[in-house]
Amino acid sequence: MTTAVDKRRRLMPRWRDYGRPRELVVRYLLLVFVLFITVGPLLWQLLSSLKGAGEDVFGAGASLIPHHPSLRAYREVFDQVPVWTYIRNSVFVALLSITSQLVFSTMAGYMLSKPGWKGRKLVWIVLLASMMFPFESIMVSLFLSIRDMGLVDNLVGVWLPGFVAAINVLIMRAAFLAVPREIEDAAMLDGAGEWKRFRYLYLPSAYGAILVVTINTFISAWDDFLWPLIVLRTEDHFTLTLGLARLQSSSFGYDQRMVMAGSVISVIPVLVLFVITQRWFYKGVSSGAVKL
Repeated sequence: MTTAVDKRRRLMPRWRDYGRPRELVVRYLLLVFVLFITVGPLLWQLLSSLKGAGEDVFGAGASLIPHHPSLRAYREVFDQVPVWTYIRNSVFVALLSITSQLVFSTMAGYMLSKPGWKGRKLVWIVLLASMMFPFESIMVSLFLSIRDMGLVDNLVGVWLPGFVAAINVLIMRAAFLAVPREIEDAAMLDGAGEWKRFRYLYLPSAYGAILVVTINTFISAWDDFLWPLIVLRTEDHFTLTLGLARLQSSSFGYDQRMVMAGSVISVIPVLVLFVITQRWFYKGVSSGAVKL
């Protein structure tokens, strides 16, 4: 007679289901190596920022673990540079970028997912071709355009060149293509117009892809350094990454602990956002959001 314990044992995975022991060892060694090269630098920056004034950050006498942990470096960062102003500017640019990316990428992706209209293939080719050119190749022309528009040293000038990205349009197009045609035909028979089908049928089905676009846009806008460096001039308009880079100048004595503390401060919002949304982020990726 089969008991509940026997059934549970049959359902539990066995070691041989995961492969040979040698393969398991190699797999976990690779995972540990990837974890080391990805999390290791961030952990080193965090521990270095917590070191006291008398401890070495680099050199033969430096240790990984701080002997006298202290938050002095973080206090000095907030005392010497207007961190909250930088954060406000970065949040402003990030919110503008997320809003424009979601509006334009969803609408453009929806149109590209609809067959039958002329020029669809041409637009598709142009989008793919635009992804082949690096930002540095169009950086000068973008700056000249921003200058002619009078947006130099303006946060709008930081946001405008990236108000929509081709990769986000392709992600939304792939998500909308996954919606069965039969469901849309049923909605049309019920009298739903184009806007209602887009609002109540396509957008809820592409929730995972929308979240992927949101997270990618936030990270891109938050971490951007080169373009704000070119456009912005005054400190009141600096974004967080640009403002914290001033900690490496000689005017602040180039305290290595302050530089590490600034790096940790800049990456905290990204980590918090990813930890909160990782479940839906991976769900959006696995549901075909990046299947172009």
